[in-house]
Amino acid sequence: MTKFYVKGIILALLAFVGFTQRATRNGLPVQTADNSGLFLPDGFEATVVVDSLPGRARHIAINANGDIYVKARFARDKDESVIALRDTNGDGRADIIKTFGGLARERSYGTAMRIYNGYLYFSSELYVYRYKLTPGQLVPSSPMEVILTDDHKHGMHEHIAKPVTFDNEGHIYVAFGAASNECQPTNRMPNMAGIDPCPMLEDHGGIWQFDANKPGQTQKDGHRYATGLRSVVAMDWNPADNSLYAVQHGRDDFLMLWAEKYSPWESAVLPAEELFKVKDGMNGGWPYCYYDQVQGKKLLNPEYGGDGKLVGRCGEYEKPLIGFPAHWAPNDILFYQGINGAANSFPDRYKNGAFIAFHGSTNRAPYPQAGFFIGFVTAKKGVPSSDWEVFADGFAGVDPIANVSDAVYRPMGITMGPDGSLYIAETEKGKIWRVTYKGNKQNFGATQLAQMEKRKSMSNIRNPDPIVDNLDKGKPVAGGKVYSIYCSACHQRNGLGDSQRFPPLAGSEWVTGDKKKLITVLLKGLEGPIDVKGQSYNNAMPQHSFLKDEDIAEVLTHIRQNFGNTSDAVSASEVNEVRLAIMPLAPAKRKPTTKNNH
Repeated sequence: MTKFYVKGIILALLAFVGFTQRATRNGLPVQTADNSGLFLPDGFEATVVVDSLPGRARHIAINANGDIYVKARFARDKDESVIALRDTNGDGRADIIKTFGGLARERSYGTAMRIYNGYLYFSSELYVYRYKLTPGQLVPSSPMEVILTDDHKHGMHEHIAKPVTFDNEGHIYVAFGAASNECQPTNRMPNMAGIDPCPMLEDHGGIWQFDANKPGQTQKDGHRYATGLRSVVAMDWNPADNSLYAVQHGRDDFLMLWAEKYSPWESAVLPAEELFKVKDGMNGGWPYCYYDQVQGKKLLNPEYGGDGKLVGRCGEYEKPLIGFPAHWAPNDILFYQGINGAANSFPDRYKNGAFIAFHGSTNRAPYPQAGFFIGFVTAKKGVPSSDWEVFADGFAGVDPIANVSDAVYRPMGITMGPDGSLYIAETEKGKIWRVTYKGNKQNFGATQLAQMEKRKSMSNIRNPDPIVDNLDKGKPVAGGKVYSIYCSACHQRNGLGDSQRFPPLAGSEWVTGDKKKLITVLLKGLEGPIDVKGQSYNNAMPQHSFLKDEDIAEVLTHIRQNFGNTSDAVSASEVNEVRLAIMPLAPAKRKPTTKNNH
């Protein structure tokens, strides 16, 4: 094992020991020493396959012989995109760890790891690859094939990872996320109307169907199977009804973009993350519409004239089977089949149901972040019902979760092992759990699930109380009103970012360095890859030129003198000097306001 790997294991073990004793305000345990830190229904048992991985972990797949393949979150170079694990002594823990796959100098961030017809498929942001697996070989000796290339020019890199799944007729389905929140001319610009019709829907914001066995394809070789889907990461084929299912990430930033129309509470709980049965030709309604799970309606987005009540044209678009609360980040879905006769297969009530990994929110401030658990959607006659429950919780290790960086683990990838057990991978340390069932399958039912139903009262799952759960109640908002509305959703209340998409402000050379450069970033925004404290990020930073010079000076001074930073202040005159130099005809007009700030 490398020095890096050993250090990662030690840190993960220390983190685990640190939160096994914690309890919540309502008395429910977050984690216990049992089940390797997870809270599960009675009769289930979790063991740790690996404590941490240097490249961390996103999606996961398991071969028929038990070999595990993990999509790395970070790859420092070529041949590090896939992490292969093997248990050679039968103790349940991986003792061989190797990396392979991917291209040099490309961002490895991707959302796919599947085994299909003897091939291992995985993706980056722009490519879908595969290797032919050879029985007995952990690392394939066959050449890597590029099945699909995203040949579009991407100015912004939101939502462009390539999740995949397969049907029973040789097709691969690939989601092309829309690199935009709401199809505005300037992404994430307050009070700006969206483009109508949205040109992105021609080649993004949907799911395409391709030949699973044909290398060298681009999007023009595929068939647009569904549209109106902003960002799909969780996607799976249900063999019970021979249909595609996907869970869409709902739009963001009601508060930041439309503070006059939406309160902080509404921005925290809306809009829904939507579970769809995806039929050929389906339209989910993005960017024109969103689903309000509280009202049970598809409503017009404010960028297209909506006010939180108006349905308008949204009645013509597909409604979801389930609308989960906002920002839970559904990042994997698995239709559980079980293995007939296998000792570790789950009770019958789980067959044909869907496990969903909720990675957890980043933008619910000033309310607790939510998600961070494995949910389960029950099935009726092979079709997902509208009922869901908590299957595995306790990943975050804290309650409430004020900042996403407070969460010790964030579940991401789920798959079924060859013996019917369930494997769960998480992104923060690269930890992997194996969940087996040890109870009496014939007696499994409501009694065993009673404690899991109580988990729905945890602050990371229930809807927050508008007053009681406001983390800023009775004290100044972290960073002032400007920071609370426009910055904390991404960079978090503690300035630490989310470790993956949004960089930290604490100790950032971008924050503590050249003031003119920092002012320019806030005025003009920033696109393309950057490095912050040695880690690569490639998300879009929207421009904030609509703010007054005084507001920009205030918030930049705040971030330069908080979160452990000790740099000098930024003045309004310094902001004005940079503004006149880069955009002399664009005076600031807007002062931050909020509707019903509770």
